[in-house]
Amino acid sequence: MCADELHRLPQVLADMQVEIEEYARGYGLDFYPTIFEMVDADRLNAIASKGGFPVRYPHWRFGMEYEQLSKGYHYGLQKIYEMVINNDPCYAYLMKSNGLTDQKLVMAHVYGHCDFFKCNDWFGQTNRKMMDEMANHGSRIRRYMDDVGVDEVEEFIDACLSIDDLIDIHSPFVKRREEQSRYSFAGQSNGANGDSSGAGRFQAKPYMERFVNPPEALAKEQEQREQQKKEESSFPKQPECDVMLFLLEYAPLNGWQSDVLAILREEAYYFAPQGQTKIMNEGWASYWHSTIMTRQGLTSAEVINYADHHSGTMASSPTQLNPYKMGIELFRHIEDRWNRGAFGKAYEDCDDYQTRLNWNTDAGLGRKKIFDVRKIHNDLTFVDEFLTLDFVREYKLFQFGYNPSTEYYEIESRAFPKIKQQLLMNLTNMGRPRVSVLDGNYGNRGELFLKHQFDGVELQMDYAKDTLQNLQRLWSRPVHLETVLDDEQTVISFDGSEHAVEKGAPVEPEEVPGT
Repeated sequence: MCADELHRLPQVLADMQVEIEEYARGYGLDFYPTIFEMVDADRLNAIASKGGFPVRYPHWRFGMEYEQLSKGYHYGLQKIYEMVINNDPCYAYLMKSNGLTDQKLVMAHVYGHCDFFKCNDWFGQTNRKMMDEMANHGSRIRRYMDDVGVDEVEEFIDACLSIDDLIDIHSPFVKRREEQSRYSFAGQSNGANGDSSGAGRFQAKPYMERFVNPPEALAKEQEQREQQKKEESSFPKQPECDVMLFLLEYAPLNGWQSDVLAILREEAYYFAPQGQTKIMNEGWASYWHSTIMTRQGLTSAEVINYADHHSGTMASSPTQLNPYKMGIELFRHIEDRWNRGAFGKAYEDCDDYQTRLNWNTDAGLGRKKIFDVRKIHNDLTFVDEFLTLDFVREYKLFQFGYNPSTEYYEIESRAFPKIKQQLLMNLTNMGRPRVSVLDGNYGNRGELFLKHQFDGVELQMDYAKDTLQNLQRLWSRPVHLETVLDDEQTVISFDGSEHAVEKGAPVEPEEVPGT
């Protein structure tokens, strides 16, 4: 599809885009120029299978995801209404088979996303020219496939993709390492003639040697130097959360392997903010498509069609959290509270339910507040800060768990602290295990030792073993992972041929605060 076709919407849709964009800007939304492209269902499924980018590196998983999406669409099980890319300009896709009401809804939804991409701080460090960068990545990987073979490159990509969530999602905003001085040189010694064994010894006449250079002091200094040397042989100096970066710096990779790993790491960091803000991003876009459509965008003939499709998007499941529903209702809850002045010490100290329910100081700060929230929060802080007992009561949020005796999922708790704690645990690190490198020279044998930060949820053993196998392939030496299994400290190892599981001391379970 030619690049100039990106601007060629049918005139009725082009006019509709101008209208919706004007409404969005009128509400204070700020976004990059947005380009809509009309595609059919097959093309949209193909783009969606590649994460929203028309051109990426070739890999079998994209074909697998395309088949899944395509069959789901043809069997009537799912349908992609909208897709938008965090880029400058933003690119969005409209399905040709959608009606005009749906196209209008999608446009309003897209402008909400575009505003969030541009203004939310967690997207502030992302590459705004990622459409071009993805194409460049594809060209480089295709060149390596031509040079060394498709199978070898794909197998290496498979190994890298199994660890693409082992990154430090906060590293774009936090300085983790001290910058090394350009004047500090490795291997520099303080001893005479470059001999470090003489460090600490002063020149003295033979008869003064024992007094100027006491043997006890020299022995102690030598011991300290040997300890320091031993510590320097163990790296990193502090736990490294960015496992992909550690492998880039220290794993025995050749040139093309290092480049492929760097490509996949860059893409992992590009997609990370989307995983961190799924509830907020979809909630924000849903809030604005709802506001624009119900106040200005709908004609009387379109109301029923809009209400049908909007309610389908917001439908809740008793066993699964809908990020669209959760996000839009939390934003409305915040707007309502700040409009009524239901915040601050006086409100928080009030323990009468009816008084809190009817609290109203006509503060009128709701719209300003949700714009502030949109700017600085991610899902974790959003839920932690604004999920209140009143909200949980109103929307009947419960904690579900599996009961082996009945073989059903049942309500485990209606207690607010437990519900909030479970949500926060699911959102921490995007719900993925937190693993860091402790030692790249474990046992002074060049082996890799990692630690899983246990938070009450055990690793799935088949996934853990497969990931260790791929890590060993990248590291070329045995790898070890410390975790907790069955309330016992456990080290899972893979030496290149077989796995080993070694259990140690028991671990005391932690209590959930406030239960």
